[in-house]
Amino acid sequence: MSDVSDGGLSEARLARLRQVLAGYVERGEVPGLVAVVQRRGHVHIEVHGTLAAGGGEPMRRDSIFRISSMTKPVTATAAMILVEEGRLRLDDPVDALLPELADRRVLRALDGPVEDTVPALRPITLRDLLTFRLGYGALMAPPGTYPVQQAVADTGLHIGPPDPAKDPEPDEWLRRLATLPLFHQPGERWVYHTGAEVTGVLVARAAGRPLEEFMHERIFEPLGMRDTSFSVPAAKLDRFTTSYLSNPADGALIPYDPPADGSWSRPPAFPGGGAGLVSTADDYLAFSQMLLGLGRYAGRRVLSRPAVELMTTDQLTPAQKNASGLFPGQFDDFGWGFGMGVTTVRTDLARSVGSFGWDGGLGTCWTADPREELTLLLLTQRAWASPEPPELVRDFRTLAYQAIDD
Repeated sequence: MSDVSDGGLSEARLARLRQVLAGYVERGEVPGLVAVVQRRGHVHIEVHGTLAAGGGEPMRRDSIFRISSMTKPVTATAAMILVEEGRLRLDDPVDALLPELADRRVLRALDGPVEDTVPALRPITLRDLLTFRLGYGALMAPPGTYPVQQAVADTGLHIGPPDPAKDPEPDEWLRRLATLPLFHQPGERWVYHTGAEVTGVLVARAAGRPLEEFMHERIFEPLGMRDTSFSVPAAKLDRFTTSYLSNPADGALIPYDPPADGSWSRPPAFPGGGAGLVSTADDYLAFSQMLLGLGRYAGRRVLSRPAVELMTTDQLTPAQKNASGLFPGQFDDFGWGFGMGVTTVRTDLARSVGSFGWDGGLGTCWTADPREELTLLLLTQRAWASPEPPELVRDFRTLAYQAIDD
């Protein structure tokens, strides 16, 4: 389905995209997918496969997916709304609203004993949370690599693929997190994920209402994101996809979360600002267009232009990049803004310098390119097998960019 006549996209070259995406479904590598290439107001949509493996209900343009870490830019947007209203400040300590995180102790060395700590050199700020430099984060190492991993497990906080049924309500979640020492000094290095979860708790306390309620009022409703939420109501379960992991041995699909009685079929105790949302292609496209529109969408302003420019600017120093990353070389051509990645050097056909976006580990990806006035979205039900983008994502981005025809 296309409306690309004035969008500077070649119909013939989009046919290549269609053929390659269809091949991934036909080979059974993903049960189904929805892909969006939007440029200059003109939209090309690809819909292939089924809601679940093995056939059954066909995929639809409005099918609902677990977008996992594509939640992070939405949470950052919620925080920036409060900054613009003077209810939060980027460089103030979060202690006033998150007293659990005051007076932190920090591991002397990540591979040292959990009891061997030193005082934090300064408090944690909102800027630390948004840039993932608060000192907490996901330890991408096999269990037993660091002593603190056992301490993390002992908190009972969920580790692994997103599962909203496994975490307690926000106050208890933060209380348990605060029993841990920081892994690094605040501001020292980028460590993935946890900053977005803490930001969600902070937003709720600053707004004086649950995170989901604030997001609905200030982001989802203004943007017409009718199907974006932290759970899927019964009336919409017929559009909800089944989620799968990959068998490390042979790549086979392993059922992870069913639609009807899975973790997203009921409101969670902890609305995870890092990976908890579900959404659709058109909903997230509206969110992307708001950011590409420098805070404005369909005549309504959600954020100011300066706020969007700040969020989509690389915030990491060379020293922080050298000490950080989900995989070797991640930051060679890449940086981090507020809740999302930013392309800093063009090393591939896809993604101009200044492009921003992020992927969801349960099988989704998003890129917004201001230079090309382009949004790319790919929604699938199959989790990525590693932190690096899989072949499907790399092919999708390459084939979308090669379709540019001006």
